[in-house]
Amino acid sequence: MTLEGTLAVTVEPTAGESPTVEFAFTVRNEGSEPVEINFSDSGKTEFVVRDEKREIWRFTDGRMFAQLLSTDRLEAGETTTYEGEWENPRPGEYTAVAELRARETDCEARSEFTVSS
Repeated sequence: MTLEGTLAVTVEPTAGESPTVEFAFTVRNEGSEPVEINFSDSGKTEFVVRDEKREIWRFTDGRMFAQLLSTDRLEAGETTTYEGEWENPRPGEYTAVAELRARETDCEARSEFTVSS
């Protein structure tokens, strides 16, 4: 099973308020066979934001997810995208990490981004 991930990060400015950071984690089946990605709850992806020294924000902190088994099936060459949002970030330079919260399946991607003051 060969899953490859890419992470797009967009900083959306808002009038007079802190911007919003939007994450789009795209997972692609690079193999020649279909892949089933099994999840144990509705929180399918983790997004973590770090600065040079420490973790700043984690998507799943303070959130509750429905406890349900689900499967995303990707045919060979097919992609799926998981999204998240970070509201009211502080200005700075960051690294975002996205990873599947799947059972028995790993896929991760990183991206650097800046939030301006």
